[in-house]
Amino acid sequence: MRVSGLWIDAAETQAVCAALTGAGAQALFVGGCVRNALLGAAVNDIDIATDARPETVARVCTAAGFRVVPTGIDHGTVTVVAKGVPHEVTTFRRDVETDGRRATVAFSSDVAEDAARRDFTMNALYAAPDGQVIDPLGGLPDLLARRLRFVGEPEQRIREDYLRILRFFRFHAWYGDPAQGIDADGLAACAVLAEGLETLSAERVGAEMRKLLAAPDPAPSVAAMAQTGILQRVLPGADPMALAPLVHLEAGIPPRWMRRLAVLGGDAVDDRWRLSRAESRDLALLLSAVREGGSPAVLGYRLKALADDAILARAALLGQPPLPGWQAEVARGAAAILPVRPADLMPQYQGADLGARLKAIEARWLQSDLRLDRAALLAP
Repeated sequence: MRVSGLWIDAAETQAVCAALTGAGAQALFVGGCVRNALLGAAVNDIDIATDARPETVARVCTAAGFRVVPTGIDHGTVTVVAKGVPHEVTTFRRDVETDGRRATVAFSSDVAEDAARRDFTMNALYAAPDGQVIDPLGGLPDLLARRLRFVGEPEQRIREDYLRILRFFRFHAWYGDPAQGIDADGLAACAVLAEGLETLSAERVGAEMRKLLAAPDPAPSVAAMAQTGILQRVLPGADPMALAPLVHLEAGIPPRWMRRLAVLGGDAVDDRWRLSRAESRDLALLLSAVREGGSPAVLGYRLKALADDAILARAALLGQPPLPGWQAEVARGAAAILPVRPADLMPQYQGADLGARLKAIEARWLQSDLRLDRAALLAP
């Protein structure tokens, strides 16, 4: 079997491979680019595995005229930039020691050793520069069946890096077959070792959960997290019951992780997931709108891009679809401008009195569902 696509045929990518193979080294595409190409999904990042040491990769690729950035040279990774396209080139590795968060590695010349240290069988697939798939661990049937399995013993893989617990649920949401259900051995291992999640930083947990909730349908994975107690560890107070109804209501609407988070709820998510200030502000606005409600037009006026999220989240939590035509009403509100300007109230009102009067007029306008015109709002 071969992988194909514009990404592998690109002249700059083939030139990077040629620089390595021309120096007597292997150059094998690995991980997400191979997995996604085989599934017909978009390829966004290009990772290359090689038996050449990082200093050799840097020397050979620099001599070929590429820019080389030592992004993770201690762990065998350099970024080779060819015509503006980054290629992560990493030397084959094997784990020497792990502590659940980071690993001490030794370089290897054996692709099978490199494959054995990866997390899931579908991520342990390689491809030669001509696209020929190399499958050291027999992961290709798993990928084609959309069956997510840990490489080797699940508990051992998790003890090497406890983030793999969350990656297990995230990859199932993105690449697993819902009809098959989640792998029982992997799920059991995640449940047994869930306490290890406490060793992870909030940044790592938050980043992984954002990716999980952005999947086309994260509901089955999140339900499995709840059943094993893992969801409560990363988001205490969360309730997954409204997530599946929300996904159903989203048909034809791009998924957004924050919208899904709004129906999950949870305590202190700002700190537990290390949200940015902008994310914290948007989440607070969204949750307030979900609680308080409001017409689609008013929410469109107040929340702009967040209005759709508020309406869908509230509908999912209430167990009923939004009113017909709600999207057009949101658009009407988002484009609306309060008909009365400060100059319309001057000089009769000044300073704080002007602000209070303008606020009262806006409240009347909102109560009218943004339908009162300037004359009506200024009338005594």
